[in-house]
Amino acid sequence: MSDAISYRDAYARSVAARVMETDGASVLTDATVFYPGGGGQPPDTGWLRLNGDQAWRVASARKAGANIWHELEATDVMPDIGTALMVELDWDRRHALMRTHSALHVLCGVIWRDHQASVTGGNMEPLSGRMDFEFETMHADLVADIERRVNEEIAADREIRVAVLPRDEAFAIPDLIRTKINLLPPGIEEVRTIEIVGLDLQADGGTHVAHTSEIGRVRVTGYESKGRINKRIRIAVE
Repeated sequence: MSDAISYRDAYARSVAARVMETDGASVLTDATVFYPGGGGQPPDTGWLRLNGDQAWRVASARKAGANIWHELEATDVMPDIGTALMVELDWDRRHALMRTHSALHVLCGVIWRDHQASVTGGNMEPLSGRMDFEFETMHADLVADIERRVNEEIAADREIRVAVLPRDEAFAIPDLIRTKINLLPPGIEEVRTIEIVGLDLQADGGTHVAHTSEIGRVRVTGYESKGRINKRIRIAVE
C-alpha cells in the first residue's frame, strides 16, 4: 500500500520514495504526493526524479485499490524496483486546482445556504470550473447576486478544514451529501469531509486551500439551462 499524502496534506509538493512496482507504463511508489483524481478534480501531473540527473514526466495518476499509480509519458526506460527517487508535483497546476476546487465549494455553500439547491454535476480544470444545480429558473440578476455573495465569503478568509470521520458519525451530519446522487461507495468505513468554517460542510476527497482568501476572486463567466430543473454556472478563478 502506498502512502497517499495528498489526502491529509494538500501542500506537500514532493516526497522521497521507493519504487514498489512497474507495469511498463506506470510506476507505484511507497509514498506519493499525487492526487489521483475524483469528484470532478483532475489527476495531478509532475515528475519522478532520480538523483537530479534523470526524470520521468508523470502525465497522470490513478487509484487502484489502496494504491496510487503514476502514469508516465512514453518512455523506453522504466525505473528499477527498489530505486529511491523523488516524487514531485507540478505545483503551479495543483495549486490552481486547489483554488478552483475550494471556489466551487464556496459556490455550492452559498447556493445551498441561500437557495437550498442540490448539486447535479460538476467539473473543473485549473482556474475554471462549472457546477450544475437544481434551479427551475436562472437569470442575470440572480447570477450576479450569487457571484457577489461568493466573493464576500472568499474575502471573509474562512478556514477550510479537512477531517476523516467514522461512517456513522459522518452520515449523522445533515446535508453532508450535496450531490443529487450519493456518490460515496457503499460499505466505506470512513468519510473524508471538507468544512469551510461557518459556511459549508461536505463529504469530499479532493485537495483544497487552507483559507478562502487564498482562492482569489471568482467571476461567473456564464450560465445556461441543462434541463427543466438543471442549471449550469461556469466560473473563472482570478
